[in-house]
Amino acid sequence: MVNSRNPPMKSRTLPDDAEPVSRTAHKRQAQDAKAVGERLVALNRDQLSRLDLPESLLDAIEDFQRFTSHGAKRRQMLLIGKHLREFDSEALDAQVATMEHADARSIYRHHQAELWRDRLSDDPGALAEFFDAFPGADRELIQNQLRRVDKATEPIQHRTQKRALYRHIYDLL
Repeated sequence: MVNSRNPPMKSRTLPDDAEPVSRTAHKRQAQDAKAVGERLVALNRDQLSRLDLPESLLDAIEDFQRFTSHGAKRRQMLLIGKHLREFDSEALDAQVATMEHADARSIYRHHQAELWRDRLSDDPGALAEFFDAFPGADRELIQNQLRRVDKATEPIQHRTQKRALYRHIYDLL
């Protein structure tokens, strides 16, 4: 007897060369797509534009970022996951990881340049250590920039000269 609440499942016909995919594999794929979706919604517009995504997925991501309600975000994430199942999520995940790695590298360079700028402007003895760490650095340029930082009397000039020193150091890193 067939239960009226739970009709029998329709059997799907698979192509001859296709293997049936287990439920566990389907769930794993859905979880992977969700993880990629969560990483995508954390990106800004500029980063998203660098990825080759269809307009419908970009719209769904922008809607997610605009929503404030938890329930709306949850439903929108389901829609994003649906869009992602149509793609090769591994390739997209690799692109996002590369982009995140580049951003992390940029942040590291920024922090290192700030540290060197502060050390050089506070400690004259750090200059020799700086040139040991960066033998390709233009000694005259860095020394002149440090003199300008020391000579700056007004706070605006001081800040401007320190910013110029930072830019030179950042370019070396």
